[in-house]
Amino acid sequence: MADLALLVWLSPGFGVADWIYLCSNLLVLGIALTRRPARVQDRSIASGAAVFVSYTYPYAQVAVLNWIPGQEAWPAGGLVLVILGASLSLVGLISLGRLFGLRPAMRGLATRGTYRLVRHPIYLAYLFQDIGYNLKEWNIGTLILVALGWASLVYRILAEERVLSQNPDWASYAARVRYRLLPGIW
Repeated sequence: MADLALLVWLSPGFGVADWIYLCSNLLVLGIALTRRPARVQDRSIASGAAVFVSYTYPYAQVAVLNWIPGQEAWPAGGLVLVILGASLSLVGLISLGRLFGLRPAMRGLATRGTYRLVRHPIYLAYLFQDIGYNLKEWNIGTLILVALGWASLVYRILAEERVLSQNPDWASYAARVRYRLLPGIW
């Protein structure tokens, strides 16, 4: 909550896209921080660093844009992508239900809802939101932060799949849902 208060204080001119982007990320963070730990969990330093980066880079983008104003690319299109990403994130959270957590862990295997389309739909939602947010306004700092954030998401995907592969149903699920993040690509 302190991070939201700081961002509001730093950026009193928040627009609709800013609020949607931040509130969506705060919802995910809030759910993640209130979950009980799983029995099997990746507690490595690398995983911890990836989790930290992936949860802080959206807020860092807002702060960077407050300090160094960016350039607009396509604000209306950006808003559409931020709304689409926030909606996909919410649907992904609903599909995942109680299996959601902060670190790569074995809480069960989600196979319904958006998890029938790609294996990591919430991360796909982050891609939509990040692209949209940077279409609204961007600078070199936000692009660097997004690159770091996406690298951390790729690491998290691979780490989560290493843990989830311990589930006896994983092989059939991975064969049925071939794409991790981008349908038809990866």
